[in-house]
Amino acid sequence: MIKQKCPWCLGDPIYENYHDTEWGVPVFDEQKIFEFLTLETFQAGLSWITVLKKRTHFSDAFDQFDYHKIAEYDSKKIEDLKVNTGIIRNRLKIEAAVNNAQAFVKIQEKYGSFSNFIWDFVNGKPITNSFKSVNEIPPFTPLAQKISITLKKEGFKFVGPTVLYAHMQATGLVNDHLVDCFRYREVTL
Repeated sequence: MIKQKCPWCLGDPIYENYHDTEWGVPVFDEQKIFEFLTLETFQAGLSWITVLKKRTHFSDAFDQFDYHKIAEYDSKKIEDLKVNTGIIRNRLKIEAAVNNAQAFVKIQEKYGSFSNFIWDFVNGKPITNSFKSVNEIPPFTPLAQKISITLKKEGFKFVGPTVLYAHMQATGLVNDHLVDCFRYREVTL
Protein backbone atom coordinates (compact mmCIF):
# COMPACT_ATOMS: atom_id res chain seq x y z
CA MET A 1 0.00 0.00 0.00
CA ILE A 2 1.30 3.45 -0.94
CA LYS A 3 1.55 5.83 2.00
CA GLN A 4 -0.13 9.21 1.56
CA LYS A 5 2.41 12.06 1.77
CA CYS A 6 2.37 15.82 1.72
CA PRO A 7 2.34 16.70 -2.00
CA TRP A 8 5.18 19.25 -1.80
CA CYS A 9 7.79 16.49 -1.44
CA LEU A 10 6.64 14.16 -4.20
CA GLY A 11 8.86 13.34 -7.16
CA ASP A 12 12.34 13.76 -5.71
CA PRO A 13 13.89 11.01 -3.56
CA ILE A 14 15.94 13.52 -1.52
CA TYR A 15 12.83 15.57 -0.79
CA GLU A 16 10.72 12.52 0.02
CA ASN A 17 13.36 11.10 2.36
CA TYR A 18 13.62 14.45 4.16
CA HIS A 19 9.82 14.56 4.48
CA ASP A 20 9.59 10.95 5.64
CA THR A 21 12.38 11.08 8.22
CA GLU A 22 13.04 14.63 9.39
CA TRP A 23 10.48 17.32 8.56
CA GLY A 24 8.28 18.06 11.53
CA VAL A 25 10.13 15.80 13.96
CA PRO A 26 10.72 17.72 17.22
CA VAL A 27 14.41 18.62 17.49
CA PHE A 28 15.96 19.46 20.84
CA ASP A 29 19.64 18.91 20.01
CA GLU A 30 21.46 22.26 19.94
CA GLN A 31 23.71 21.46 16.98
CA LYS A 32 20.83 20.09 14.91
CA ILE A 33 18.74 23.19 15.67
CA PHE A 34 21.65 25.36 14.57
CA GLU A 35 22.07 23.29 11.40
CA PHE A 36 18.44 23.81 10.42
CA LEU A 37 18.57 27.51 11.28
CA THR A 38 21.67 27.91 9.11
CA LEU A 39 20.21 25.96 6.21
CA GLU A 40 16.97 27.94 6.44
CA THR A 41 18.87 31.24 6.24
CA PHE A 42 20.62 30.03 3.08
CA GLN A 43 17.26 28.92 1.69
CA ALA A 44 15.79 32.43 1.89
CA GLY A 45 14.59 33.30 -1.60
CA LEU A 46 15.40 29.85 -2.98
CA SER A 47 13.71 26.46 -2.96
CA TRP A 48 14.32 24.10 -0.05
CA ILE A 49 15.28 21.29 -2.43
CA THR A 50 18.20 23.43 -3.65
CA VAL A 51 19.52 23.56 -0.09
CA LEU A 52 18.84 19.88 0.59
CA LYS A 53 20.86 18.86 -2.46
CA LYS A 54 23.80 20.87 -1.12
CA ARG A 55 23.36 19.84 2.52
CA THR A 56 26.40 17.54 2.65
CA HIS A 57 28.55 20.29 1.11
CA PHE A 58 27.22 22.78 3.66
CA SER A 59 28.03 20.38 6.47
CA ASP A 60 31.59 19.92 5.22
CA ALA A 61 32.10 23.64 4.57
CA PHE A 62 30.69 24.67 7.95
CA ASP A 63 32.49 22.14 10.17
CA GLN A 64 29.43 19.88 10.56
CA PHE A 65 27.53 22.94 11.85
CA ASP A 66 29.70 23.23 14.95
CA TYR A 67 28.50 26.68 15.99
CA HIS A 68 31.45 27.19 18.36
CA LYS A 69 33.88 26.81 15.45
CA ILE A 70 31.71 28.87 13.10
CA ALA A 71 31.51 31.69 15.66
CA GLU A 72 35.31 31.93 15.42
CA TYR A 73 35.56 32.06 11.62
CA ASP A 74 37.86 34.81 10.43
CA SER A 75 37.87 36.79 7.18
CA LYS A 76 40.08 34.17 5.46
CA LYS A 77 37.57 31.41 6.22
CA ILE A 78 34.70 33.62 5.03
CA GLU A 79 36.58 34.30 1.78
CA ASP A 80 37.13 30.55 1.33
CA LEU A 81 33.41 29.94 1.78
CA LYS A 82 32.57 32.59 -0.81
CA VAL A 83 34.38 30.58 -3.48
CA ASN A 84 33.15 27.14 -2.37
CA THR A 85 31.09 25.90 -5.31
CA GLY A 86 29.42 23.23 -3.18
CA ILE A 87 27.37 25.76 -1.22
CA ILE A 88 25.23 28.80 -1.94
CA ARG A 89 27.88 31.49 -2.26
CA ASN A 90 25.95 34.51 -1.07
CA ARG A 91 28.30 36.77 0.87
CA LEU A 92 25.57 38.20 3.11
CA LYS A 93 24.25 34.74 3.99
CA ILE A 94 27.74 33.41 4.72
CA GLU A 95 28.46 36.37 6.98
CA ALA A 96 25.03 35.90 8.60
CA ALA A 97 25.88 32.26 9.37
CA VAL A 98 28.99 33.37 11.27
CA ASN A 99 27.08 36.16 12.98
CA ASN A 100 24.25 33.78 13.89
CA ALA A 101 26.70 31.27 15.40
CA GLN A 102 27.97 34.05 17.64
CA ALA A 103 24.40 35.06 18.57
CA PHE A 104 23.51 31.39 19.15
CA VAL A 105 26.34 31.05 21.69
CA LYS A 106 25.21 34.28 23.39
CA ILE A 107 21.66 32.90 23.71
CA GLN A 108 23.10 29.76 25.31
CA GLU A 109 25.08 31.87 27.76
CA LYS A 110 22.09 34.10 28.51
CA TYR A 111 19.36 31.43 28.75
CA GLY A 112 21.35 28.24 29.43
CA SER A 113 20.24 26.54 26.21
CA PHE A 114 19.11 27.63 22.78
CA SER A 115 16.81 24.62 22.64
CA ASN A 116 15.02 25.66 25.83
CA PHE A 117 14.91 29.26 24.61
CA ILE A 118 13.25 28.40 21.27
CA TRP A 119 10.95 25.70 22.67
CA ASP A 120 9.68 28.14 25.33
CA PHE A 121 7.85 29.95 22.53
CA VAL A 122 5.56 26.90 22.21
CA ASN A 123 5.62 26.01 25.92
CA GLY A 124 7.82 23.00 25.18
CA LYS A 125 5.18 21.24 23.06
CA PRO A 126 4.74 21.32 19.27
CA ILE A 127 1.77 23.13 17.80
CA THR A 128 -0.22 20.58 15.82
CA ASN A 129 -2.20 22.07 12.97
CA SER A 130 -4.93 20.25 11.05
CA PHE A 131 -4.42 21.34 7.47
CA LYS A 132 -6.07 19.34 4.70
CA SER A 133 -4.40 21.16 1.80
CA VAL A 134 -1.02 22.80 1.27
CA ASN A 135 -2.96 25.92 0.27
CA GLU A 136 -4.06 26.25 3.90
CA ILE A 137 -0.49 26.36 5.25
CA PRO A 138 0.55 29.98 5.81
CA PRO A 139 3.99 31.31 4.82
CA PHE A 140 4.35 32.51 8.42
CA THR A 141 2.31 33.05 11.55
CA PRO A 142 2.13 35.73 14.26
CA LEU A 143 4.26 33.44 16.45
CA ALA A 144 6.91 33.19 13.72
CA GLN A 145 6.87 37.00 13.55
CA LYS A 146 7.33 37.20 17.32
CA ILE A 147 10.27 34.75 17.27
CA SER A 148 11.79 36.59 14.31
CA ILE A 149 11.64 39.92 16.14
CA THR A 150 13.10 38.36 19.28
CA LEU A 151 15.99 36.71 17.40
CA LYS A 152 16.76 39.94 15.55
CA LYS A 153 16.92 41.76 18.90
CA GLU A 154 19.36 39.06 20.03
CA GLY A 155 21.57 39.85 17.01
CA PHE A 156 20.52 37.22 14.44
CA LYS A 157 20.36 38.01 10.72
CA PHE A 158 18.33 36.52 7.83
CA VAL A 159 15.67 35.34 10.28
CA GLY A 160 12.52 36.92 8.89
CA PRO A 161 9.11 35.44 9.75
CA THR A 162 8.99 33.20 6.65
CA VAL A 163 12.45 31.77 7.41
CA LEU A 164 11.43 31.31 11.04
CA TYR A 165 8.21 29.55 10.16
CA ALA A 166 10.10 27.17 7.85
CA HIS A 167 12.49 26.56 10.76
CA MET A 168 9.56 25.86 13.08
CA GLN A 169 8.19 23.33 10.58
CA ALA A 170 11.56 21.67 10.02
CA THR A 171 12.37 21.29 13.73
CA GLY A 172 8.92 20.22 14.83
CA LEU A 173 7.93 23.33 16.76
CA VAL A 174 4.89 23.07 14.53
CA ASN A 175 3.44 20.01 12.82
CA ASP A 176 2.27 21.09 9.38
CA HIS A 177 2.03 17.64 7.82
CA LEU A 178 -1.37 17.41 6.18
CA VAL A 179 -3.86 15.40 8.22
CA ASP A 180 -3.99 12.64 5.58
CA CYS A 181 -0.18 12.34 5.45
CA PHE A 182 1.18 9.21 7.13
CA ARG A 183 3.68 11.37 9.07
CA TYR A 184 1.01 13.57 10.65
CA ARG A 185 0.31 11.16 13.51
CA GLU A 186 3.88 9.86 13.68
CA VAL A 187 5.38 13.24 14.58
CA THR A 188 2.60 14.27 16.95
CA LEU A 189 3.86 14.09 20.53
